[in-house]
Amino acid sequence: MNFKFELIKEEKYTKARLGRLHTPHGVIETPIFMPVGTRATVKAMTPEEVKDLGAQIILSNTYHLYLRPGHDLVEEAGGLHKFMNWHGPILTDSGGFQVFSLGKLRKIKEEGVEFRSHIDGSKHFISPEKSIEIQNALGADIIMCFDECIPYPASYEYAKQSMERTTRWAKRCKEAHKKPDSQALFGIVQGGMYKDLRKKSAEDLIELDFPGYAIGGLSVGEPLEMMCEMLDFTTPLLPKDKPRYNMGVGTPDYLFESVIRGIDMADCVLPTRVARNGTLLTSQGRLVIRNAKYKRDFSKLDPECDCYACRNYSRAYVRHLFNVDEILGARLATIHNLYFLLKLMENIREAIKEDRLLEYRDEFYRKYGYI
Repeated sequence: MNFKFELIKEEKYTKARLGRLHTPHGVIETPIFMPVGTRATVKAMTPEEVKDLGAQIILSNTYHLYLRPGHDLVEEAGGLHKFMNWHGPILTDSGGFQVFSLGKLRKIKEEGVEFRSHIDGSKHFISPEKSIEIQNALGADIIMCFDECIPYPASYEYAKQSMERTTRWAKRCKEAHKKPDSQALFGIVQGGMYKDLRKKSAEDLIELDFPGYAIGGLSVGEPLEMMCEMLDFTTPLLPKDKPRYNMGVGTPDYLFESVIRGIDMADCVLPTRVARNGTLLTSQGRLVIRNAKYKRDFSKLDPECDCYACRNYSRAYVRHLFNVDEILGARLATIHNLYFLLKLMENIREAIKEDRLLEYRDEFYRKYGYI
């Protein structure tokens, strides 16, 4: 089998689990955080650097790659792995979230979604079949069903219609999938913030027997407590022997709380995006490096970090780079933020192994400033 999930251990005091995900491009130790390489690149990083930071798998974006350079061109280049020179596993999202976030530029129908490109206004149409065709051409190890991601808050009626359409689209995605032996297609549980809809969505998707399941429509503006409540309810509905993916979460608290509730995979643009704006994730909380108080601060970025940026450069230097718009500033901040989250997940895996995840979380939260 090209794709297999091994459940290695469940933690004693939480629903957290250690697993091993086998893919055609390598084995992934879970739980994991996946850096996002939206347009076939993790911004400012070479693939070798991303690997050296500890990344086991990266995520790329179907919508953006469909628009530029085009999935046909990527296929012609030998697939996404070859095109971007990343030799590890890749996950591509379905494009659904990006299309639905276009707001007035898109129109949802049963057949699919008609939308205008955010680049040049040109008209396009993505159906479940088209999303799978694009992802088959890109050649990622894990691909996602085309779903409708609804905003928060949403009415019960809208959430219900959307969830039912997502299930119908999931069936069409499975039928359209041409490479099930080399690409694992994950179903996405929807249903907004309504437990009965989440239950129905999970049951219907489990019946379709996907090799993995994502929980979509969370981390879209709802309070953390509500996300936790939805995960507490939804995660136990999913098969134990398959990976579970909470889409779009990347702050330390959301990662901890997801893992505690049995999530194996997470992704987010947050670490790279805030890095480019001069915000560092550190063991003592967020640090805005542009601030004047760091002008003569010759200490390392994070006293507890041993990433390349922290080993070699001071806060004063990195602040200087940002203030004179030098590209190296964004690169160093990106290196640090990605390392910080990847190391956090490594520490989380170690804590699960030793049945002390809650203890580690509380210790981390105190230092970070969450409590």
